Amino acid sequence: MPHSSNRELIFGIMVGTAGISLLLLCYCKVRKSRTTMNLPKFLSLGNTFDSITLQDEMHNGQGTIAVSQRRQLQILEKLNELLTNMEELKEEIRFLKETVPKLEEYIQGELGGKVAAHKISPQHRTRKRRVTTVQSSATSNSSEEAESEGGYITANTDTEEPSFPVSKALNTHVEELSLDVLLQKVDHLRMNESDKQESFELLCDHKEKFKDEVEFMWRFARGYGDMYEMSTNTQEKKHYANIGKTLGERAVSRAPMNGHCHLWYAVLCGYVSEFEGLQNKINYGHCFKEHLDIAIQLLPEEPFLYYLKGRYCYTISKLSWIEKKMAATLFGKIPSSTVQEALQNFLKAEELHPGFSTSNYMHLAKCYIDLDQNQDALKFCDLALLLPSVTKEDKVTQKEVKKLMASLKR
Repeated sequence: MPHSSNRELIFGIMVGTAGISLLLLCYCKVRKSRTTMNLPKFLSLGNTFDSITLQDEMHNGQGTIAVSQRRQLQILEKLNELLTNMEELKEEIRFLKETVPKLEEYIQGELGGKVAAHKISPQHRTRKRRVTTVQSSATSNSSEEAESEGGYITANTDTEEPSFPVSKALNTHVEELSLDVLLQKVDHLRMNESDKQESFELLCDHKEKFKDEVEFMWRFARGYGDMYEMSTNTQEKKHYANIGKTLGERAVSRAPMNGHCHLWYAVLCGYVSEFEGLQNKINYGHCFKEHLDIAIQLLPEEPFLYYLKGRYCYTISKLSWIEKKMAATLFGKIPSSTVQEALQNFLKAEELHPGFSTSNYMHLAKCYIDLDQNQDALKFCDLALLLPSVTKEDKVTQKEVKKLMASLKR
């Protein structure tokens, strides 16, 4: 019995071992078959991804040009916005610099029960000396008051400068002049730099009487241009420029065939543009050029017009690529001119009036420097220094001419 039991035990172990081996073999076959089925499916999926990526790249390649153009336009718009913001920021900083020093004086006046004294422009300082009675604070408002594009109140009325009211009743001492006599006197006074202010005041004294006369209107606009030039205060300059531009616009609409109306409207547009952002500067630049060309057609013998056109052409010729691109983006047209064109206009001014101005000589020298004609440039520098220095602009110009000469002689 024990021997037979041992044989059964050994036989059972052999059968169990064979069964386990059979099970292992079946498992390996099944696993192998699963592996061979899964790999091709994975690879085919990868090929699908590659196909999709290739199609996307081809599609993206076709859209590259359109995307690039849109990006260029967006960049130009952002640059324009940035430049505009910088202009506005600079103006605000300038205004703060002028205002802060006056703050302490104002506060002291308020605390002491005194009324702070307003800064008086050159026009009204002279009027104060001439008035012998106490000024009345009452002023009459007329229906001619208007608001300019920049948002400043402009008018050909007694309220033109609301900060410094002058009662009309106080001007009874002013001599009543006929229009011809007045215009002759105004033009004569204006020939002397120191008398331009008096010339302007004379126009102010007669504005109610002759405000609808064309010859008076353009001279009044010119007078505001003179006050702009003489003033050193930013707010005053802005004030004079805006009123002058409004008067010039009225003069042009009243007498479209009068060259002087177009001339001074163009000049005042240039002055107003000094306080504007990039887009408005370009707008006023187009306006300036348009009315300047009309004025040249109507007044072909006026040297001042050719000097102004020379300045315009020279400025345009010096615009950078990005500035021209911005102008094209905003208006669809790139302003163009050359140094040679500017030179011809400066030479025309000199031909019509030899020794026209120090500034005209200086710009002639600059044009010749740009054209690599240094001997001609030196000649006009010498002529510029020979002219008498009459105005503040003349003195500044002659300093710049000396710098040009020094650079040419190196």
